[in-house]
Amino acid sequence: MSLTDAAYQSTPSGPLDVDRELYDRIGSMTKGRELVDSFVIPIRSGRAWEVPAGHVCRIVTIEGPQVADLNLWNRHDPRERFWASRTRQLQAAHVSTHDRLWSTLPFLRPMATITGDSLADYGMDGEGGRVHDLLGTRCDPYVNQMLNDAPFDRHCHSNLTRAVRPYHLTEFDVHDVLNVFQCTGLNEHDQYFMKTCPAKKGDYFEFFAEIDLLAALSTCPGGDLSVPMFGPDAGDAESVCRPLGIEVHKVPEAALTGWRPPERAAYAGGHGLVEP
Repeated sequence: MSLTDAAYQSTPSGPLDVDRELYDRIGSMTKGRELVDSFVIPIRSGRAWEVPAGHVCRIVTIEGPQVADLNLWNRHDPRERFWASRTRQLQAAHVSTHDRLWSTLPFLRPMATITGDSLADYGMDGEGGRVHDLLGTRCDPYVNQMLNDAPFDRHCHSNLTRAVRPYHLTEFDVHDVLNVFQCTGLNEHDQYFMKTCPAKKGDYFEFFAEIDLLAALSTCPGGDLSVPMFGPDAGDAESVCRPLGIEVHKVPEAALTGWRPPERAAYAGGHGLVEP
């Protein structure tokens, strides 16, 4: 093991080794799928929806490039939610097919596995940019007020807050995101940068629900990010904002052979505490 190898590793066939044959089958067996839900999320807005375990959810750029901010919760216990930073450590800072989206403590299990990504071949560009970002988080009205000295209620944090309200969740339940279709990296000063979204009309990102999920997505007010959101060159990006399509499909039973929902973390949770 070299000093630059991944810090978090498991033994072969351990918990970090995904069954690629299984998830390739789930991702490729599209002919027998049953569409159970579909809708469009308009620009600069958000929506929450359910994805039952054993189903796939596809996010589609129906009109052209557009970045989006994704949150996930256990549908039956929202205390279990997507953990972006641990996913970044266990998988990668930019995720694609076969990567898994992990949940928070004390649950620590894969909530979803990525089964389709039309941008999988993007790789790393000349500036070090990659897509489907876990480096950054959602834009929010608090930092906008701080940097731009102006209120704005259509940032991703606000969009997600409004989206989850019908499910009796609040701003405090909104959490660090997966930035779908977003191209980002770190510059020579180790600072976060965002590039224009490379997606084209018809590109997609698809994940398989390992447990019953509540998902929420914001169509970012920065659109395709070709217009800076902050700083002296910041402008009105509404003209580069586009809607996104959502599809939820029931997967054919044959595709699920060998799959079972993941168990909660095995650790008992004692933390060395002694009961009086």
